[in-house]
Amino acid sequence: MTGTNAKTAAVTGATGFLGTHLCKRLLEDGWAVRGLSRPTSDRGDLEGEAIDWYVGDLFDDETLRSLVDGADVVFHLAGIGLWSAGPETVERVNVDGTERVLEACRDCETGRLVFTSTSGTRRPSGDAEFADETDVAEPIGAYQSSKAQAEDLVDQYAETDGDAVTVHPTSIFGPGDGEFTVQLLSMGLEPTMPAYLPGGLSIVGVSDVVDGLLLAAERGETGEHYILGGENLTYNQAVSRIAHTVDGSPARIRVPATAIHAAGPVAEAASAVAGVRMFPFDRQMAQLATQRLFYTSRKAESQLGYEYQPIEAHLPETMEWYREDVR
Repeated sequence: MTGTNAKTAAVTGATGFLGTHLCKRLLEDGWAVRGLSRPTSDRGDLEGEAIDWYVGDLFDDETLRSLVDGADVVFHLAGIGLWSAGPETVERVNVDGTERVLEACRDCETGRLVFTSTSGTRRPSGDAEFADETDVAEPIGAYQSSKAQAEDLVDQYAETDGDAVTVHPTSIFGPGDGEFTVQLLSMGLEPTMPAYLPGGLSIVGVSDVVDGLLLAAERGETGEHYILGGENLTYNQAVSRIAHTVDGSPARIRVPATAIHAAGPVAEAASAVAGVRMFPFDRQMAQLATQRLFYTSRKAESQLGYEYQPIEAHLPETMEWYREDVR
């Protein structure tokens, strides 16, 4: 039960994959939790939890001000990607929506803002094997561009008006994620998925990212950025380890990078002919998909005390969810 002296957290994006896990952890730790929820949002596993719901969206100024007023920490997780919307909507939600949250914080008595961006705004430079917070990259696509613009807004807020830090999770793995997690598991489990991708990425468990968010709220330095990453694995390594741990059927055929590169212009042409962007894949994204996008979390480890676990540690809970809710 939440005590009268409990800290209060305001969470945008509360009903999303990461937001759901964060809200559950906050409640477990004794926080009073306020969640922003659109009228049409499915509250899923949070239904019935002791969350004070504020019904509206990022463009409902009155609701936003009520949400953040008096909060000790505002966790701004709300955003949208290109799988769900076109570039204009992505920019409106991720950039303009972030500005609305910052304006609400300026207008109210609000504590620290923790903004969740993406590791995609950073990439290894030159011959470097890993990217860190200083490796600011030229954005590829509307999603990365919108997140980079939102980061700039948060940095300006931290410099002039308030207390804010930015975190950059890498590829988040865990129960409740119907996109990346399901794709990765299917490559490690399903005989009908014989192929894996070239390249690699940093895979981090959702519970580790939640730990990082709480550490950023408690120990982060105003205006700073922190990569919240996990193990750097090629797709082949990740798929093989999943299959070995859960007795699966690993994908054995590596999709040639040239095939993926060739698909990029095809996607561009299809989108151009249709007059709309049909899916978030063009020649730049095709090039990116075959790279080893590896990251280091040394800064978060040294300054926040951040730690992460190997992918095997996250498999029991994730597999239980996958078998019950996905298969």
